[in-house]
Amino acid sequence: MAIILDGKKLRDKILEDLKQKVEKFQVKPSLVVILVGEDPASQIYVNNKKKIAQQIGINSQVINYPENTTEETVLNKIKELNENKNVTAILVQLPLPNHISKEKVINTISPQKDVDGFTPYNFGKLFSGEKPIVYPCTPKGILLLLDEYGIELEGKHAVVVGRSNIVGRPVAQMLLDRNATVTMCHSYTKNLEQIIKTADVVVSAVGKNIIKGEMLKSDCVVIDVGIFKDSNGKTRGDVDFESSSKIASYISPVPGGIGPMTIASLMLNTVELFEKSL
Repeated sequence: MAIILDGKKLRDKILEDLKQKVEKFQVKPSLVVILVGEDPASQIYVNNKKKIAQQIGINSQVINYPENTTEETVLNKIKELNENKNVTAILVQLPLPNHISKEKVINTISPQKDVDGFTPYNFGKLFSGEKPIVYPCTPKGILLLLDEYGIELEGKHAVVVGRSNIVGRPVAQMLLDRNATVTMCHSYTKNLEQIIKTADVVVSAVGKNIIKGEMLKSDCVVIDVGIFKDSNGKTRGDVDFESSSKIASYISPVPGGIGPMTIASLMLNTVELFEKSL
């Protein structure tokens, strides 16, 4: 049976270390989250982020706009926060309503306050082989979890399923930076099963239950980023845990794997941005 990559345990360790660090700061880091609309999942995520930030001593504020708020209002608020020296980290909760351009919103955030690592400046740094101001939260969490368990990436074949700017693309680049050989797969990839079968490391982030144990190479490492509710209301990931855990050497569970690590990385980024602003 595979060893479970316990994201909750590592998250708790990171948050405790951050709490002790923040206690020593005379001025506290400040995270402002902008939420547009009433999406229930987004509201849960935002409230959770605020609660955890406050637990470790970070000043956290949520600015909640109704669904019909204009794009201009949101962009102007971001510009105002960019100029506010008391705000050290800005996060705009995605998805946004259709009438607001995600690209315009992200492009308006100051790279020095871009806690998600999504601005063109930080993305460009990442993909040019330079170090961004901060790394995107979920990919950062994945690498931290692999490091915690001493999983070597150099020379390994990593297959990334999913090409989003939030997970797939940045994690592929970060694995390349660790000298892994990376294959990216997506909805148009042919022979997906045969490609996955060659992987020493599989990272799946598509939000569909697509990977079964028989598709995996023996003793591979499986990182399951997908999370959704099935028809029975049960929380599932991209990977069939029962069959895959019998083949893999390490596997991240859903829930309890990458989700907690994303939150831990967000708090790490918030503190890193604060320290760089001093």
